[in-house]
Amino acid sequence: MVARHANIDLNLLTALDALLEEESVTAAADRLGLSGPAMSRALGRIRRTTGDPILVRAGRHMVPTPRALEIRARVRQLVEEAHGVLAPPAPADPAQLSRVFTINANDLFVASFGPGLVARAAREAPRVVLRFLGESHVDAPLLRDGVADLELGVIDSVEPEIRSEELFTDRGVAVVRDGHPLTAVELTPRRFADAPHINFSRRGRLSGPIDAALAELGLRRKVIATVPTFAALLMMVRDSDAIGLATERTSAAAVRALGLCVREIPFALPPMNMAMAWHPRQEADAGHLWLRGLVRDLAAATVRAA
Repeated sequence: MVARHANIDLNLLTALDALLEEESVTAAADRLGLSGPAMSRALGRIRRTTGDPILVRAGRHMVPTPRALEIRARVRQLVEEAHGVLAPPAPADPAQLSRVFTINANDLFVASFGPGLVARAAREAPRVVLRFLGESHVDAPLLRDGVADLELGVIDSVEPEIRSEELFTDRGVAVVRDGHPLTAVELTPRRFADAPHINFSRRGRLSGPIDAALAELGLRRKVIATVPTFAALLMMVRDSDAIGLATERTSAAAVRALGLCVREIPFALPPMNMAMAWHPRQEADAGHLWLRGLVRDLAAATVRAA
């Protein structure tokens, strides 16, 4: 029995459905955009497969056999189900979503985007829960393993299958406490390097691109501490004479809230491309498409507000 049905062409279901609906080879061919001979060949294959004539001549018309009448409703149902399986997913109705979406991002991104995401989700999808994961000091394939649904920030994943979309470009700025001596003078590369620095690194690194840029100028900064979160960096900068590196757009709200002063870094640094990333398994998921649209809208608002 398995061998008999192993090579059945499931496209015959569509042809059979059209033939049973139209009860005419010519009309069924027109419906499917086929030639008359092609539909006749399909009917012949259907007859051989089912072991039944399906449609027989009755005067100038064709009529279904008892077997054809018996299976007509089932064939229609199968074709509709197949179309439902193969058709693109319908857009998600956020009001009907009942899911937990896990987002991996550093604390700066959570502080910047989190309030807007939570507020929009609460209005549009009251049964959705957003769970934010903090960045770890070790790299792990969270998207590939399904631990996270979305990653936000500077995406440096080396997993080739990961999808990503750039949201906006940010740049580094220097931040110091209100009344810091550097707010009263021109910030030169030498003054920048001579100031004590609080460094941000989730991996605990003491150096980075800023040190490479200084080295090209023959300068070296003094790092007095390195911290794993931007929140810690900004708080330490607020309560000390140290200088820190923040981002112009992403950290703007936090910098304003803490009353910090922003200074232009007096040399060129590479831009920071802020993006969102996800695994291909989520590419066409209706709920995930809604979530990515939410992030995209908020990123555009961030750019407009900058």
